[in-house]
Amino acid sequence: MKKIILILTGLFFIFSLHTALAKEEAPAASAEKLKQALADVESYAQRGLRDWQIPGMAVAIIQGDEVIFSKGFGIKDINTRAPVTEETVFQIGSTSKAFTTTLMAMLQDEGKFQWKDQVVNYLSDFMLYDPWVTREFQVWDLMAQHSGLPGYSADTVILCGFDRDYVRSIIRYIKPVASFRAEYAYQNHLFLVAAELLEKLSGRSWEDNVKERIFQPLGMASSSVDLLSFQRATDVASVHIKSKDKVIALPMDWKYMDWVYKYGPAGGINSNIKDMAKWVKFQVNSGAVSGKQLVSRENMQFLRSPKTIMDADYEGHKIYYCQGWLYMEDQPYSIVWHNGGTTGMKTMVAFIPEAKIGLVILSNLITPFPELLAMRFFDQYFGKPVKDASAEALAKEKKQAAEAEAKLPKRPEHPLAAMPLEKYSGIYSNPVYGKIKVEARDDALTVTGGPRQMQLLLTHWDKDMFSESCPDFYFEDSGEVFAKFEVGPDNKVTGLTIDSLNKDGCGVFIKEELDKEK
Repeated sequence: MKKIILILTGLFFIFSLHTALAKEEAPAASAEKLKQALADVESYAQRGLRDWQIPGMAVAIIQGDEVIFSKGFGIKDINTRAPVTEETVFQIGSTSKAFTTTLMAMLQDEGKFQWKDQVVNYLSDFMLYDPWVTREFQVWDLMAQHSGLPGYSADTVILCGFDRDYVRSIIRYIKPVASFRAEYAYQNHLFLVAAELLEKLSGRSWEDNVKERIFQPLGMASSSVDLLSFQRATDVASVHIKSKDKVIALPMDWKYMDWVYKYGPAGGINSNIKDMAKWVKFQVNSGAVSGKQLVSRENMQFLRSPKTIMDADYEGHKIYYCQGWLYMEDQPYSIVWHNGGTTGMKTMVAFIPEAKIGLVILSNLITPFPELLAMRFFDQYFGKPVKDASAEALAKEKKQAAEAEAKLPKRPEHPLAAMPLEKYSGIYSNPVYGKIKVEARDDALTVTGGPRQMQLLLTHWDKDMFSESCPDFYFEDSGEVFAKFEVGPDNKVTGLTIDSLNKDGCGVFIKEELDKEK
């Protein structure tokens, strides 16, 4: 069960607000450059669909108060072949984080809290593994991606059917891998804590806040924050997965479709390019809508100013995480952006405040193409030389896939026998996933856990090691992932490590005595 959750990126460095606010606005690109850039977007988008096997995509480009480009490409569903339109709704993934931070900025403008207030002063049950970090954790830290925890920690908990309250409660059991505020590592669960604070201070749910304080003022009438709205939309794109070079459309009633919305404040918004263009317009106009300032210019700048430095870059450009936004150094102006991914959709939102230019790209397959198309547009807009970054990325991806395939573990020719499968059966537990049940069925073991009763299938590999798969994720490529039982000298099983749940150190389980369960 690998690549189950695809959710995106991140960044520590404080810039002077005064200096940033004092920058003059940039002149718009010449009419000729703009014409060339828009023509290139259209042709490059069409080519990207073919090269990356993306079923469909929608693109909108905003300059000042005007939408200067808006178009759907390709198809909504590989089975129905219906075309993508400007009205087609997509999941926007982690670009939802900026909506949550914007709501927090609104409350900060109202004096409900200060960015450097300790979280525990508002949420007394907030707890991390390290008591000192718990005490020192400030509100802005929740959204700056420098907690010291492993990247994407506990994300799989949501798939098992646990709710937001449960996820917030188990953060305390995740061991840090870096010092607090020292390194970038992307998290989703801390945005759930930010939303909890938002709800406590506002007296309304995160969902109601998004609808009442952002969607309604901006006129985002087609946007929503729940699974049912996505499933019932009259013009909606299907999520697609690529498996063994074949693109598959997942059914709207796929049993795991809800995980995105359980992680709502971190990635659960549905929208189309018509609505998202209004969101980008709001950004390039520094928080103003129809002459009304919904968020102070100072707080808009705070949200998009670097907080956490990344150890990676994009083509030599330094990138930092802000507050639900990324900041990339570039010439002539730095770019503010964020991407987002769900199980089968990829989004890119990017803008340059000084130039009042921005764009949004929605697509229904996970690929890096939306980011590549966005950066190419900005280069074209400012008359910079461009290269075929998409072709380079595609060649690199194919090479890496081939290398990964060659490194896959080979099944032993003469594997050591396992014990009778019944000896591995029983109840296992850990603080994050709670209790799981291991049962012998035919010639394999099944692992069942969580409120959803999610199942893993364990097939013998060698001695006490089993190959792991998830029947519900039938579309996953089959790179081997393992589950390893710990067996004592008396041949009694004492524990189990499940690799797919252990990337953050949370997949180690202790076996309980069966008589305690009776």
